[in-house]
Amino acid sequence: MLLSIKHASARARSAAAGTLLASALLAQAGAAHALAPEHEVRRLMLATEEAVVAGNWSEAGDYLNRLHAMEGEKPADYFYYRGRAMLQASHLNEARAAFEQYITRVGAEGAHYQQSLKLITDIEKTSRAKVRALTEGATAAEEPVAMIEPAGGNDVATLRRLYLADTDRDALVIHLNALLDTSGWRRDKTVVRLDKPADMQYRVSVDNRELRIQNISHNIDGTTVRTTESLAVFGVNPQLRWDCEAVVATCWVYDPRDGSRLFQLAGNREQAGEIARTMGRLIRNLQHVGNGS
Repeated sequence: MLLSIKHASARARSAAAGTLLASALLAQAGAAHALAPEHEVRRLMLATEEAVVAGNWSEAGDYLNRLHAMEGEKPADYFYYRGRAMLQASHLNEARAAFEQYITRVGAEGAHYQQSLKLITDIEKTSRAKVRALTEGATAAEEPVAMIEPAGGNDVATLRRLYLADTDRDALVIHLNALLDTSGWRRDKTVVRLDKPADMQYRVSVDNRELRIQNISHNIDGTTVRTTESLAVFGVNPQLRWDCEAVVATCWVYDPRDGSRLFQLAGNREQAGEIARTMGRLIRNLQHVGNGS
């Protein structure tokens, strides 16, 4: 009996040793066949392309996530396939951002240039249709609400005291422009110089019951372009949509009239959300039947 126990113990030790040896050999084999990052990126890109062509979106998403986690610059086609995957998942804003990044990288010579332009147009049409449906539903359901809600934890009375403003409307305009001043979009996101203005800036003012939105673009060649558009608030949904895309480190606030991009901002989610909320409160104020408070 004792001998049998000893033999069983020996066999167990031998099996354990065999398992450890097998694991070590597998680890060595894996290490020996590990690809350099540039080859691994190419392998995953090929796998992504095959998955997209086959319509296997779950598999494509897995490969894209692994590419996203890798350090270093991604191939231009990565953004095209990311856009396709985001579009398939109905993430329209993320899809558009990816297609635009692809076009920015490759220009008109890119293999997917024409298709990317077409898909951006399709996304724009879909977004506008959704906004129209939401706006029509909101208009039919209720009249614009005149109540001003707290802005970023500060009620409007506090904002009036802070900015020494005579009216709620003035306080909201000043607060909105203060937020826009600190949220300008920059091409170079690595170094922010306080003495250099952002490449894309905005300024909002009120003319009667319309908003005047000035876009100030500082171009690479040193020129500055200023454009102004009017936004009539009658019938407009004051709940503005916004989102951010980490890949391009950019946030957007969307036009409540047609769903197009109204503000292109730095990639700070908290500031983008506060800008959208403050803009919405200003629209509510202008929609008030009276003269505004």
